[in-house]
Amino acid sequence: MIDVYAWRTTNGLRATIALAESGLPHRVIPIDVGAGAHKAPEYLRVNPASQIPAIVDPDGPGGQPLTLAQSGAIVLYACQKAGRHVPADPADYFRAMQWCMQAASDIAGTSAAMNQVENVAPEKVPSTIELFRKRFLRYFGIAEKQLQGREYLAGPLSFADFMLYPNYALRRDLLPPGDFPALAAWGERMAARAGVQQGMRLYTEKP
Repeated sequence: MIDVYAWRTTNGLRATIALAESGLPHRVIPIDVGAGAHKAPEYLRVNPASQIPAIVDPDGPGGQPLTLAQSGAIVLYACQKAGRHVPADPADYFRAMQWCMQAASDIAGTSAAMNQVENVAPEKVPSTIELFRKRFLRYFGIAEKQLQGREYLAGPLSFADFMLYPNYALRRDLLPPGDFPALAAWGERMAARAGVQQGMRLYTEKP
């Protein structure tokens, strides 16, 4: 049984979606970052970096326990361990890896920066907020082009889709279907999946 420590952030939801879609036995342990649970001594023993998500797999590689942090690493680990959602075709695999990295760096980084300038920064500067919003829309415009004529980012459903979906789902209000039709159709396909629905429960079933 894999323990998944997560919260209803895009990073946390990537991990819970991937574990749900992998079919691996797991349990989700909520770590309320707003309440400071990620700084509690018992969690710091899991991840000294005081970040979510993290997993503890008692049956890791070679049968040895494995503790792992960083959402991208967790998504890849879950899919590879289960042998699911990892494209067999080398071109599809590296295409999935490209979009995995795109989601983890450009898109997630911009989304995080938007949250900082919109909600955290003591002074809200409209021009800075607009800068990051335009960058966010530009990156999703690239995803829109990639999804035209495809059901998923790399052809078959893959770990790349699990990496991108939470950023789409939590910022959907900025991505109108009329401007992003292929992305919207992809989002509907993703949202209809039982594994995605299970993985999103931390967000959709708010306490």
